[in-house]
Amino acid sequence: MKSHIHASLSEAKTALDNLLANPDALGSIEAAGATIIAALEAGGRVFSCGNGGSMCDAMHFAEELTGRYRNNRRGMAAIAISDPSHISCVGNDYGYDEIFARYLESHARAGDVLLGLSTSGNSRNIIRAAETARELGVKVIILTGRAGSKLEPLADVYVNTPGGQYADRVQELHIKVLHILIELTERHFFPENY
Repeated sequence: MKSHIHASLSEAKTALDNLLANPDALGSIEAAGATIIAALEAGGRVFSCGNGGSMCDAMHFAEELTGRYRNNRRGMAAIAISDPSHISCVGNDYGYDEIFARYLESHARAGDVLLGLSTSGNSRNIIRAAETARELGVKVIILTGRAGSKLEPLADVYVNTPGGQYADRVQELHIKVLHILIELTERHFFPENY
């Protein structure tokens, strides 16, 4: 059992070391932070979405901005598209591919930001969300674990964090990236917290 634990942690460390050694990925993370900061400075909002574990990460990202990350400060405008009544209504009436796009159509405005999480980069409902966001003048940030995905050409900022064959390592890198984005945002608006 200990050998499996060690192997799992070693694999996660290798994935993080590979991300740290990737200047393109680090530049994309920086660009994503700047995009979020610019939207919030202009009075915009950040919408986040994903499926399964990625939805949980999208929710975690939003609540850290509306609540707090490290120290007390005022809340910031972030919304995870995760309302079960909305998802079941739109899924039933329009199909699951439309659950995020329809929410953006209803609530997002030019100058807002969409942060979409898709480990494969090919989730159809995230693609539809990105397409709708672009139509509305909403900036699109995509977190994925694959280069050359269907989401890449739809993104203003494409953060690719390859973690290996399975989604779990990609999601572990995504949560680190999300925490960095939150910290960059807090450092900009609330430097006294650091």
